[in-house]
Amino acid sequence: MLSAIHNHWLVEAERIISPNFDDRPEARIDLLVVHNISLPPGQFGGPYISQLFTNQLVAREHPYFQEIATLQVSSHLLIRRNGAVIQFVPFDKRAWHAGSSCYQQETNCNDFSIGIELEGTDDQAYEERQYQRLADVTRALMRSYPGIQEGRITGHSEIAPGRKTDPGPAFDWRRYRYLLKSGD
Repeated sequence: MLSAIHNHWLVEAERIISPNFDDRPEARIDLLVVHNISLPPGQFGGPYISQLFTNQLVAREHPYFQEIATLQVSSHLLIRRNGAVIQFVPFDKRAWHAGSSCYQQETNCNDFSIGIELEGTDDQAYEERQYQRLADVTRALMRSYPGIQEGRITGHSEIAPGRKTDPGPAFDWRRYRYLLKSGD
């Protein structure tokens, strides 16, 4: 499926607007950061990721939520296990996904990156549909934001080592890069 971006929105994505974003300090967008998330940890489906990114997560619904319910975080995109895509923040705005981060001696990666969350965990295989959608979306981002090139795609663990581990060892970088190049 060919992905298209119009006015900084992925055309085929469901839109759920997060309040957790702001303006970028400059217009440059030249890094793509791959993350993973599951809420509760290790469980898939349900409304909890969207609730977290829109400040609507109810702490009493799960013990883990008590730790994170007050966080103000977001990502540009979420790719669900079935390949469905939700966009929370337009690409020209700064989503709050990377936290304290550094890439090639440049700090504050949120300033110049796009964050994509895969519904998953560090140690459970991702779905083929997720790889397909991630590659498809990445190609669209590379067309719309030429600063994003294959060498400017990384995992959260690489920009926040010691603090973050995602997308984890279960993420098949070789498979993703193959799909990205092949267009399949």
